[in-house]
Amino acid sequence: MTWWPIGASLFASSEGSGLFIGLAGSGAAGGLAVAGFEWNATYVLLALAWVFVPIYVSSEIITMPEYIQKRYGGQRIRMYLSVLSLLLSVFTKISIDLYAGALFVHICLGWNFYLSTLLMLAITALYTIAGGLAAVIYTDALQTLIMVVGAVILTVKAFDQIGGYEHLATAYAQAIPSRIVANTTCHLPREDAMHMFRDPYTGDLPWTGMTFGLTIMATWYWCTDQVIVQRSLSARDLNHAKAGSILASYLKMLPMCLIIMPGMVSRALFPGLRGLMIAVMMAALMSSLTSIFNSSSTLFTMDIWRRLRPRAGERELLLVGRLVIIVLIGVSVAWIPVLQGSNSGQVFIYMQSVTSSLAPPVTAVFVLGIFWRRANEQGAFWGLMVGLAVGASRLVLEFLYPAPPCGHVDARPAILGSIHYLHFAIALFALSGAVVVTGSLLTPPPPAAQIQNLTWWTLAKNRPPGAKTGDTQKQAFWARVCGINAILLMCVNIFFYAYFA
Repeated sequence: MTWWPIGASLFASSEGSGLFIGLAGSGAAGGLAVAGFEWNATYVLLALAWVFVPIYVSSEIITMPEYIQKRYGGQRIRMYLSVLSLLLSVFTKISIDLYAGALFVHICLGWNFYLSTLLMLAITALYTIAGGLAAVIYTDALQTLIMVVGAVILTVKAFDQIGGYEHLATAYAQAIPSRIVANTTCHLPREDAMHMFRDPYTGDLPWTGMTFGLTIMATWYWCTDQVIVQRSLSARDLNHAKAGSILASYLKMLPMCLIIMPGMVSRALFPGLRGLMIAVMMAALMSSLTSIFNSSSTLFTMDIWRRLRPRAGERELLLVGRLVIIVLIGVSVAWIPVLQGSNSGQVFIYMQSVTSSLAPPVTAVFVLGIFWRRANEQGAFWGLMVGLAVGASRLVLEFLYPAPPCGHVDARPAILGSIHYLHFAIALFALSGAVVVTGSLLTPPPPAAQIQNLTWWTLAKNRPPGAKTGDTQKQAFWARVCGINAILLMCVNIFFYAYFA
């Protein structure tokens, strides 16, 4: 694949309907800071193309758990990561996108909630099953165009009604609901609504968590998740993978103006353009779901089914992959009632909270496996297990002790009430990493076969990662072009962070 559909697909795969509703809802509730979830992707996407993809290409793998098996050996870590990826797809991706998309159609058109869900699923599953990865990527490129053009029109309409950006802060600060909780600040606009960097202790999105904790979670999503990495691995060569990441990074800068600020405007004005917004939301929903369905079926057939049936033929694997999509759909639909207890703003927080409890140990295992040759299977396995035990414990507590309504006393355990989920991600990453290092040092080092071509320090010298037939001089020229564009991209990102800090 060439760079532009890869970049568009990377963007479209991450911008599901859940993110559209979640970002707009969080923007309306808390202001600009939620844009950090999008802008942080710039640096992690560059790490994907410049660091992770060369290693994945050098190791000649198809799925992420397959790389882990080659790097660490054994089967138990690969199986665990495959199952965890499928579970995270159901609980943090498919069900949320379905819920958000169906809720939007239900509110706008008055259709039955579950009828809307089934209709969208039927359309999405049809061309995912029929077309494969290439069809999904090119369809994502088209839906990216629909999302961006539709969101631009909505943004222009919103700012036209409010009188431009200079009036946004004033109008937002005055957008006080008619019914509020007496003697509290509940439902009032935040004083730091127009600031990206917020207090590390009292902020709803503390700058420490958004800088360090979010980077850990983003590394899991952009650099180790099958849905995303599969797109970069389909690149024609490494330069196309780099250019795709740069394009996706530029596109990830747009939601601040195209989703979050219109969400803030809607708090005061609630502008219309219903039909266009439905088209944008459906594009967001289907682009996200097709990506997840395709990658999840690949993950199950290559990492789980082939282990259960080593002699399975291509026809059997194709059939199993399609059945996996149907099973994922069923489980996700069954999970939707759990999400219906949350409003659209809480859906985004739910997604990030689940990720912060389960993803950091995986990030630790991948990062140490790539940059530390001494990391071995024993250390990695127990790092994952300790991380799972601690993360799952917090996750269970969150379901048992949901956050109290605004104005009520917070009687939750200290691990929930006192530790922000982004700060918890930092602690969980550090704990898991420490267990991996300790376990690796207490056990024999990995054999050479688990190091060669599988770490940053042992890439093959005689075969540049991602290189294929072609003019070496031309490859070097485009590599320099990608490098210059990456530096320019980081300058633009830093400028925007500083301007809104």
